[in-house]
Amino acid sequence: MRSLLVFCLCLYGVWAKHEAYDGSAIYEVSVNNVDEIKYINKLENELFVDVFSHAMPGRPGQVLVPKDKRDEFEAALKDFGLLYKVVQDDVRKQLELEDKLLAAASARSNKNSSRLSFDTIHTYDEVDAYLEELGRTYPDVVTVVVAGNSIEGRPIKYLRISTTNFQDTSKPVVMMQSLLHAREWITLPATLYAIQKLVVDVTESDLVNNIDWIILPVANPDGYSWTHTNARFWRKNRATGFMVGDFCAGVDLNRNFDIHWSTASSGSVCSDTFHGRGPFSEPETKAIHDILAIHGSRVALFLDIHSFGSMILFGYGNGVLPPNALITNLVGVNMAQAIDKVKWPQNRNYIVGNIAHVLYDASGGASDYGMVAGALLSYTYELPAFNNNHNTLNGFLVDPAFIEQAGFETWEGIKVGARAAASYFNPSK
Repeated sequence: MRSLLVFCLCLYGVWAKHEAYDGSAIYEVSVNNVDEIKYINKLENELFVDVFSHAMPGRPGQVLVPKDKRDEFEAALKDFGLLYKVVQDDVRKQLELEDKLLAAASARSNKNSSRLSFDTIHTYDEVDAYLEELGRTYPDVVTVVVAGNSIEGRPIKYLRISTTNFQDTSKPVVMMQSLLHAREWITLPATLYAIQKLVVDVTESDLVNNIDWIILPVANPDGYSWTHTNARFWRKNRATGFMVGDFCAGVDLNRNFDIHWSTASSGSVCSDTFHGRGPFSEPETKAIHDILAIHGSRVALFLDIHSFGSMILFGYGNGVLPPNALITNLVGVNMAQAIDKVKWPQNRNYIVGNIAHVLYDASGGASDYGMVAGALLSYTYELPAFNNNHNTLNGFLVDPAFIEQAGFETWEGIKVGARAAASYFNPSK
């Protein structure tokens, strides 16, 4: 009887966690020109629909629309003459499938003290314990650093990986982070895989001997934890108290950095691109600021790992190219080609280019700030959606079958970028 009760409670917990998405649907919307792109962006801010991927001519976008907005959203698209189709009519079923697949993978997982498995997605607490264990097991190479605490008090921890304890200032630094956007779970395996290849299973010693590494696996601890317990597609942090009676919460951390802040983002707290009260108003972005303030002059490569879209993007988010745009593009192409060589055939090849030219104008982004803080080369990775089709878990949802592959193929690109950036690094500047 007790087992049956526990089982029923678990089922209720899963149902309750996804109740907010009951009746929500994912639409695929096609556009032909800039005016139609701007119209979709306008609907995003007016209806507070959730744009999963932005539409471009020849590349449809995906939009999550709540049940109570579907009629209004469809009418708006028809009025403007936009073509659309519903690719997921019941999002909650997809969320429950993801839960089922990840739970089964976790049950099969063979955990040990030296690594986390790559067949499931790990929680903040699991990652936090893993970082501490690495610090204890590999004290000559790994230092665990607390960069600050999140809004809800969770430590924002990163690893310094170095054979010289960061004392050799002639060595370049590669800094990478994941989960700045909470729902982008597939980005976590990219940083965890890099840690494994730099600490636990070292097969290319030059990457450790010649380069120092800073790796921040969970850049948004509160938001990430919230996606596991309350709202799977939550993007922002968990900041509250913006105005009396305001029922919305959260700041888009990738719009909160001090680079063209607020010029291409939203001033509405209910928007997924809300930029916050001011630059670095959030402890999570302040923590990244402080890391770069200490090490920025040595950072040869800064990587902000996101999903989804199979892209490697560089600044600036307003469309202005950095002075070293030619080298930046070249290294980006080389990274993309390294990934394309080992990616699954059914996934599209990576696109490389400026953020605004490939996607849309965006302000206050982490990779843009990485450049102004001193990084020689700075990119946003957009990892692929599993299979890039609509016949299985897609978009931000994670199929366990893709987790290790995502880490492996992304690492192939990172290695190329790290070696290239190190070759351009001049410690005297």
